[in-house]
Amino acid sequence: MDMPSITQAMRDKMGEDSGLNATLKFDCGEDGVVVLDGRSSPNRVVNDDIDADCTIKISRTNLVALMTGQMDPTMGFMTGKFKVSGDMTVALKLQRVL
Repeated sequence: MDMPSITQAMRDKMGEDSGLNATLKFDCGEDGVVVLDGRSSPNRVVNDDIDADCTIKISRTNLVALMTGQMDPTMGFMTGKFKVSGDMTVALKLQRVL
């Protein structure tokens, strides 16, 4: 799945009001970023590399696995498949969105 497809899938899952009430960035390195803005009304998903409350550094492949349920978020974190920086409580709210 390419970044535009990932972004659209995130938009579809997030909807207009995700309850996230924060900003969260998926940083996929050279592949780009996806930012979930749960503060805006309606919520939005963009590919702008902006500051966020929480940043998850993850490969594009692992992000797709996380989105499709092929990777358990807890196991992915514990095994180092992705790193979380910033407000960890925002990352915990992510299960509502994904």
